[in-house]
Amino acid sequence: MSNNTDDNIKFSRRDFLKLGIAGAAATTLAGSKLLNAISTAGAGGPYTEVYPVSPLILSPFVDELPIPKALAPVPKSDVDLWRNPPGSGFGQQNSFGNEAHQIWPSKIGYPDPLVYKIDLQVNTHSFTTSQVLPIDDNGRPAISFDASGNLYPEGTVRSLPASTIYGFNGTFPGSRINAEYGKPVLVRFVNRLNENPENLDRQDFGAPDWSFLTHLHNAHTAPESDGNPNYTMRKNIGHGYEPETWVDNLYLNWPAGGDDREKQSFLWFHDHRMDHTGDNVYKGLVGLYPIYDPKNNMDMGDETKGLRLPGVRTNNVDGSFDVAYDIPLAIYDCRLDDGVTLHNDIHDSEYPTENPINHPEWWGKTFYKHFVNHGFVGDIFTINGTANPVLEVKRRKYRMRFLCASIARIYEFKLMASSDGPQSAASLGYGGDELQGQYRILDGEQCMKFTQIATDGGLIPFPIIRDSFELWPGKRREFIIDFTRYMDGTPTKKGDVIYLTNVMKMTDGRKPDASTRSSLDPEYKIPVLKIVIGDDAPDNSLIPTKLRELPALPKVDWKRMMDNRKIFETQRGSFGAESEWLINGMPFDPAVVARSLKNPAGKKPLAQQKVGSYDIWEFRNGGGGWVHPMHLHLEEHRVLMRNGKAVPPTRPGIPDDVSKEDVIALDPGESVLIGVHFRDFVGPYVAHCHQLAHEDHAMMLAWETIP
Repeated sequence: MSNNTDDNIKFSRRDFLKLGIAGAAATTLAGSKLLNAISTAGAGGPYTEVYPVSPLILSPFVDELPIPKALAPVPKSDVDLWRNPPGSGFGQQNSFGNEAHQIWPSKIGYPDPLVYKIDLQVNTHSFTTSQVLPIDDNGRPAISFDASGNLYPEGTVRSLPASTIYGFNGTFPGSRINAEYGKPVLVRFVNRLNENPENLDRQDFGAPDWSFLTHLHNAHTAPESDGNPNYTMRKNIGHGYEPETWVDNLYLNWPAGGDDREKQSFLWFHDHRMDHTGDNVYKGLVGLYPIYDPKNNMDMGDETKGLRLPGVRTNNVDGSFDVAYDIPLAIYDCRLDDGVTLHNDIHDSEYPTENPINHPEWWGKTFYKHFVNHGFVGDIFTINGTANPVLEVKRRKYRMRFLCASIARIYEFKLMASSDGPQSAASLGYGGDELQGQYRILDGEQCMKFTQIATDGGLIPFPIIRDSFELWPGKRREFIIDFTRYMDGTPTKKGDVIYLTNVMKMTDGRKPDASTRSSLDPEYKIPVLKIVIGDDAPDNSLIPTKLRELPALPKVDWKRMMDNRKIFETQRGSFGAESEWLINGMPFDPAVVARSLKNPAGKKPLAQQKVGSYDIWEFRNGGGGWVHPMHLHLEEHRVLMRNGKAVPPTRPGIPDDVSKEDVIALDPGESVLIGVHFRDFVGPYVAHCHQLAHEDHAMMLAWETIP
């Protein structure tokens, strides 16, 4: 366990900047490479914005789509033997012994939690089994290297080396917990990232102190279990939990305020370590958390009961359960190193490399850049950690749960048929950013529709039939897809092929270049998943006409509340480097509760809410041509107004804006007013941009609930 002695106090890059260190003071404090890098960046230093072109996967759509199995809880008899078993007492919540769980399940009439154990581990991961052809920015064959730096000439077909990951239980995606309302879950996260028995090269990304902070995204959770840096910094835990420490995150699986209408359906957990969320997530710290509702058999994974959504449940002897025909799809994009591109980043000083240099020994492994003016997007698209996978489906209905686990990329998906099949963008003569995604189906035509049943906030009131849908970072969307027939009514047959296809072009992290909402590029059709129709199978599922009732808006003095709303505007920073992205002109500071811009009542209220209150918050995109997916911890929201217009009606192409969500899709220049309840828990939380390079560079605000 780490000791909190003065000798071990560590400063983040942002800590130095907040101290206003400059000139002689900086030289006296460190004479360090870190401070030199910061001052150079602040003066507009030469940090490169150049990315490698990943090797071309030569045999796409061969690898089977991996579908993570549910993790089993630890038997109580084993938990009782732990040196520090979980419990409700003070000192039992983490290895520092400085916290208790704010609400233990018995307080709300729930049973003791099921206990899971997840180790954070260093491991390797392969995105494809296919051989690859190294290519350059023009799509032409390029040189490559091996782990010793030996050069291979152009045109040499290679096998990819495995990439080093940090994983929940050592896998990517990490562990999957199938949860249920009414059955609390406690997860003991143990940091073993200091253990590297294979001496794997950690490269130059991932938190340099190997710390972590796990956030269950969209969970209604007390701050000590929320996994947010506002809490850990205030509690003197630091930016995250360091190696050999542990924390028990308690997820009550209890709807906000005890209101069944607040139930959710698909959460995910990911790293939230201060300043290094993006690279820890990119390095693999992603896990899945579907949550079912057994009350009145409403949505319990059994298609013969309740809403009868697709799913055939199997209860396992180890205490877990699996649901067939109910598939989570974690979408993630990455880049692989070409061994030639210069590694040159303000963060270089944090790692034991001699950057800026190139790294031929890292050829074919994941490449990451923290400090990016134009945002980080990959050129290989993966699902559940596999590039260009294949899914064989039965001729029946499926429930598909989509998650965008990308750092910055937004997707727009359609279901398409293609006679010619995928062709590499390089063979079609494309180059540069047009190589992103690697393959295209130029003759692709929409062949099926999606029936949407859920958003970030769980089931929506009524199903929505959709031709396509957007998926922003951090967001989830759930659909029923009927694989028995095409949208023109003709039946499918065994062996038919359908492609889940991305039609949104986004060549950098700023905003989409082309989509259905803005001048669609008819040639940009990137197949992401090959779906092959298999045999018939029994199907007892239905598509309900009604899914659930949303909570009614409260009866309040709306004019007074609108006049006194809290206003937060995303802005580009002028502090330089680590404070590149701001909210209300200020970088994130866990020691200071954020303050609103002046509202119509002439006030600048603190971002502070009494437990049990309801309020209106406004998020504005300050311009600059960027999109910002804004995420508020603890509670979901309802969009009340967008760009001064009441919702509903919704934006064209975004019909689910009326539902409950936890990520606000902010287009450039937009303003969105949301209504939020603040219930049950007291303490510090955060709101931030889920474009994770923005969050890591200060676009986050500290807020709190008070008694």
